[in-house]
Amino acid sequence: MGLPHATAMVVGTIIGASIFVQPSEITGRMPSVGGVMAVWVTAGLLTLFGALVCAELASIFTRSGGVYVYLREAFSPALGFLWGWAMFWVMHTGIIAAIATVFARYLAYFVPGLGDTGIRLVAIATVLVLSAVNYVGVKHGSLLQTWFTAGKLLAIGLIILLGVLFGSRADAGALAAASAAATGPPLPTGLTINDFGLAVVAGLFAFGGWHMVTYSAEETIEPNRTIPRALVIGTIVVTACYLALNAVYLYVLPIEVVARSTRVAADAADALFGYGGGAAMSLLVMFSTFGALSGIVLAGPRVYYAMSQDGLLFRSLGSVHPRFGTPHRAIVLQAIWAAVLIMTGTYRALFTRVIYTEWIFFGLMALGLMRLRRLGTHERGYSVWGYPWVPLLFALSAFAVVANQVFSEPGDSLGGLAIVLIGLPVYTLWARRGRSGRTP
Repeated sequence: MGLPHATAMVVGTIIGASIFVQPSEITGRMPSVGGVMAVWVTAGLLTLFGALVCAELASIFTRSGGVYVYLREAFSPALGFLWGWAMFWVMHTGIIAAIATVFARYLAYFVPGLGDTGIRLVAIATVLVLSAVNYVGVKHGSLLQTWFTAGKLLAIGLIILLGVLFGSRADAGALAAASAAATGPPLPTGLTINDFGLAVVAGLFAFGGWHMVTYSAEETIEPNRTIPRALVIGTIVVTACYLALNAVYLYVLPIEVVARSTRVAADAADALFGYGGGAAMSLLVMFSTFGALSGIVLAGPRVYYAMSQDGLLFRSLGSVHPRFGTPHRAIVLQAIWAAVLIMTGTYRALFTRVIYTEWIFFGLMALGLMRLRRLGTHERGYSVWGYPWVPLLFALSAFAVVANQVFSEPGDSLGGLAIVLIGLPVYTLWARRGRSGRTP
C-alpha cells in the first residue's frame, strides 16, 4: 500500500454508518448548534492526538500488528496478547459481524421479505466475499477500499453541496413528518460538564477504527513515513466531513429533530428532495458500510499473523500464501468466527460489553510511547507534535471513556472486562508451553 491507499483505509474504515444514521447521542445532550459542533471538534482533536501517538509508534516499529506490537514492545507480551485475544473473540470480529449485519439490513430495504435468516445469510456472504478479495492480495483489498472511499467522499460532498444550496427550501411536509416521528425527551435547557463529556465519548466512538492502518505495516511502502502521513491526513479529512455533515443536518432540520431522529441523513434527504430520500440514504449507508467493512476485514488477520510469528498463536496462522503473499489462514479463521457470530447473533451482547475495553489499551499505548521515550532505546522516524502533552491528554481521555462506561453500566462493563481478562491464564499456559518447546 502506498500513501493514497493507506489514507483511503484510514478514512474508509472510520466512516461507516453512524454518521448517516444516528448522531442523536451527541445532539440530544447539547442544547445548541455551537455545543454540537464543539463536541465534534473535540472528538476530532482527541482522535487526531491518538493518531499522532500511533504515528510515532508506527515510525519506530514497522512490522505488522499495530497496537499489539506497540503494547508488546512498550510493556510486555502479555499485554499485547490481551489486545489480540479481545480483538479476535469480540472486538474485531464483533465489529465485522455488526457492520455486515447493518449492510444486510439496509439491503433488505430493497428486498422485501428477506427476513432475519436471509439478513444473516447476506451478512455472512458479504464477509466471505470481502475475505476472498483480501485473500488474493493486499493490493486488491486496498484498491477496493480506495475506490469505495473515493465514492463515499464524493457522496458526502454532494450531500453537503445540496444541503447548502437547497437547505433553506426544505420540504414542509417532510419536515412535519420527521418532527412527528422524532419522539423523545426534550433537549436539556443548560449545558453541564457531564453532558459534554458523554457527548464527546459518543463522538469518539464515531471515529473508531483510525488505528487499523497500522496492522498492515509490512505490506505498506515505507511504513515509517507512509503510515504517519496517512493517519494524520485521514483523521483530518474525516473530522472535516463529520463537521460539514452535521452542519448540513442542523441547517436543514430543526435541532430537536436531529436530536431525536434515528435516521437523520434520510430525514434530511427527505426534507431536501421530498419523500424517497430514505431510499437514497439506504444506498449510501450500504455503500459506506461495505467500504468500511473492506478495510476492517483486511486489517485484522495481520495482527493474528504477528502474534503467530511471536509464538503466541498457532504457527500455522503465521504462514503466508506462496502466491498471494497474504496471511491466508488467519483471513479464513477470522471469516469463520465472524460468520459464527453473525449466525448466532451473539456478537450483539459480546460487542457492546467489550468494545469500551479497547480504550484501556489505547490509553496504555499512549503511556507506552512515553515510556519508550524515557528509555531512549529506539530510533524514531517521526516525533509526535506537542509531546508530552498530546499523548498524556489522549491517555487521560481514553481512561475517562472507560470510567464513564463502568460508571454508567457497571454490570455489563465488568462482565466485558472479565471476558478480556480470561486471556491472562490462557497467555500463561501458552507461554509456558512455548518455553517447554511444544508451541504448535
